[in-house]
Parts: sequence; C-alpha cells; structure tokens
Amino acid sequence: MHRRILTALLTLTVSACATTKPAEPPPTESPPAQQPTTPAPDAESFRATQPKPGAPPELVLPTFEKAQLDNGLTVIISTRKELPLVFVGIAFAAGVSQEPPAKLGVADLAYRMLLEGAGKRDTVALDNAFGDLGVSPAMSVEPDGAFVGARVLTTNVDAAMSLLSDVVLRPTFDAKAFDRRKKQQLGELVRRMGDPNFLAQQAYYQAVFGKDHPYGHTSGGTPTTVQSLTLADAKNFYLKNTGPRAAALIMTGDVTLPQAVAWAKKYFGGWKGGAVAPKPPPAPPAPPREQVRLVPKPGLEQTVVLVGRPGLAAGHPDEYALELATTVFGGFFGSRLNMNIREDKGYSYGANASLGTRLGVGPLTAYAAVRQDVTGPALNEFMKELSGLKTKPITEQELAAAREGLIRAFPGAFETVEGLGGSAAQLYFHRRPMDEFKKSVEGLRDASAAEVQRVAEAYLDPASMQVVLVGDPLVIQEQVTPLNLGKLTLVETAGPDTAPASRPATP
Repeated sequence: MHRRILTALLTLTVSACATTKPAEPPPTESPPAQQPTTPAPDAESFRATQPKPGAPPELVLPTFEKAQLDNGLTVIISTRKELPLVFVGIAFAAGVSQEPPAKLGVADLAYRMLLEGAGKRDTVALDNAFGDLGVSPAMSVEPDGAFVGARVLTTNVDAAMSLLSDVVLRPTFDAKAFDRRKKQQLGELVRRMGDPNFLAQQAYYQAVFGKDHPYGHTSGGTPTTVQSLTLADAKNFYLKNTGPRAAALIMTGDVTLPQAVAWAKKYFGGWKGGAVAPKPPPAPPAPPREQVRLVPKPGLEQTVVLVGRPGLAAGHPDEYALELATTVFGGFFGSRLNMNIREDKGYSYGANASLGTRLGVGPLTAYAAVRQDVTGPALNEFMKELSGLKTKPITEQELAAAREGLIRAFPGAFETVEGLGGSAAQLYFHRRPMDEFKKSVEGLRDASAAEVQRVAEAYLDPASMQVVLVGDPLVIQEQVTPLNLGKLTLVETAGPDTAPASRPATP
C-alpha cells in the first residue's frame, strides 16, 4: 500500500516537471552610457605623505611615600597592586665615596660580605634560604650608597624580611668567606685592568675630580689597595657607616605604607647605631684644560675618548636645562655628536654624552671608541661640536626632540617592582623629595630655550673639558699633538704593584 502511494507521488512529480513551461529568458538591456575614465592612482603615491603618529599614551608616574621609625630608620614605599609581588631591600647612605684613600675597595668588600653568611647561616645556608623563597638577592655598591634586596611573592614577604634583617643586623663576617670574597674581588680587578674602558674611566675620574676627591676613583679599589685589606677593615667600615639613621627600608609593589611600617618595626625597630647619613662631597674645581691624559695601550685597534668636567649635584636649579642641552649635544642617536662621529664621518659605532648627577657634583661626560687611525680627527670633531653649541645655537626642533625623548623614557625605570625599588633608593641616596620624578618631568617641560642655551654655553665650553685617551701612544702622540689641546701626559695604570701616576709623554 505504502509502496503504491509512494510510486504515485513520484509519477506526479515527474509529470509536473515534464510539463512545466521553461522560464522566459531575461530581456536584454542596452549597454550603459560610457563614463569618462579616471586615471588609476599611483601605487606609490602614499609615500609622499608621512604617516601621522598616534596620540602618545598618558604619562603615569609612580607615587612614593615616606615614613620614619623612632630609631631613625627611613621607610620608602611605592604601591603597585597589579601583581602579587613585592620588592624588599635596604638602602645604605654610605658608598664608595666614604672609603679612606688608603683602603679603596673596602666598601665593595664590606657590603658584599653581607651575603656571605648571616645569623646562624653560612654562605651556602643563606643562599639556600633565599632560594627556598624562589629568589636570589641582588647587591649594588655605588658612589653615594649601597643597596641589597630581592623580589618575592606577597605571601613570602614576612620570610624575606626575616632573612633581610639577619643580613643587615647580624652578618657573620666569617674569615674564610672574607678570604674567598677578597680573592674574587682581586680577580675581577685583574680582569678590569685589561679593559680599555675601565682604564679610561679610572683616569677620567681622577682628571675631573682630582686624585684625593671622594669621587676621584672607581668602585672596587685597585689591586694594591684591595690586597692590603683585612677582615677587620671590612667589618669596621660596615659598623662605622651603617645604622638606622643612615639607612632606608625600601618596599615596592603589593604593599602599603602602614604595612611597610609594621614590618619595619617588627624586624628593624630594635636596630641601633650611631652612624648618620654623610654630607655631600665638596664641589671640585673646574679649571681650564692644560693637558691631555694618555693611558698607553700599544697596538689597540680603537682609541677610547673621554671628554668631560664636573657637572651638577642632584637638585641644582640648572639640572633640567643642562640635561636637555647635554641630550642635544650627545644624549640620543640623533644628537649632534653621534650624527657627526658615527653617521657623517664613520669614525665610531656611536658617540654619546650624559649628565651624571649625584649627591655631590657628578661628572658631565662625552664618550666614544673611535678607529685608531682617526684618533686626532675624531677628537677634533668633539671640540668642534662643543664649540658649535655657541656658534650654532640649539634649535627649537632639537630642543623638542630632546625634551620628548627624556620625558618618554621615564616609564622605563618603573616597569618592574625592582625598577621601582631602585628608583626609590636613588631618591634616598640623593636626599630628594618623594615627588622628585614629577618635578623632573615638569622641569624638563618648562625649561626655556634661553635657559638651555645659557647652560650649554656655560657648562659645555670646550676649554673646560678634560680629555682622557686610551690607545696606542705613538698614534695618539702623532695625531693629537698638532691639535694643541694641552700637554700630552702619560697616565700609568694601577697594576698589582703600582699606583696611578701621571708624567709627561716622551717626545
């Protein structure tokens, strides 16, 4: 039955298909009227118009807060809640500049001994205790202070603070650990003495600040001074220069000021000591250049060129204007010095300049490593560019580029909680207010073209710039003497059995 119904339906369907009238073809349309053709645009024409940059992101600066315990310990924090991370550290106000002249290198040795055993733990046990928290503590020793700390998960802050308090309050200063650390420092110095850049820096600080100035030497000491250091020297330096009135607890990240103060009281509230933060070193003189210092490295393929003078202390009224002037001169890729030495002449892979502000007056420095065969011409271009700041005043375009570059670089220092911690430590080292970064941005924005030009002519005068060269002495003597920049003077490096010394170059 069902099959017959289905067969009948199929038959009807086929019949319907067979009798359907075919569709009429669509009527033909007359062709449209021909329109005038427009020439196709040039596929490369877009290159004639430079794309417009998007709106720059809003500059957001971190907020720093400060408190002080009854025993004088400073507490500095910056809160950032995005991640459950906290950087905890102690900043010490005494650094390399507090070393006695006969004991150079003792600051590095003393502070690095803090991680060689503390409380009831020796070097290995202390390292393992930090490792159990998933961290490795970092230490830095600078001219104006020292800093030790680590980044930890928020849940591990209390444990990290306990370890940090042992490191700071109860270092063991073990004799065997001291001997090992001293050998490591001597080995590092031997390596550095073969580095032309370190030799240049060593001679440069002495040239700019003077041999006996607190800033007149590099960190780490010399092989001679470090060899003479004893465990008592390191321990005495630490005890004499540290204490709650000469230190700051730094906490950044997932932490608030009340929390930080509570931790500070718990772990450092009983810290005692008579040390106070040292005064800024005296400002060095900036006499006219009378000599060109030469550190001999026979056969060196490049010549290291350092040109500079004393600059400014942090917080000086001219700081922001001079930062801009220095940036125009050599502080970024498009600066006058780099475009000349690298791009136009091809003498070097790069030349730069920087203003190193410190608690006291820091160095104002220009640097390049140039081909040996163009040592004289390259140094001559340094002097031409310095003179050009007066004969060819800084343009509005140059000033705008420097201003934008410096201001946009600020967030790079605050990307991590460690970066925030380092920035907080710099505020402490230089005795700056908690809104210093905000003031810096405002100062860079507000510095007028007239101010920038004034400081450029006052501080970047080529006659006041000291010159240090490291390279082949015969090449340097042949090429630099005709420039008449001053008496060529040999600087002997501080090797294992010698001390730095200067003497006239042999004609």
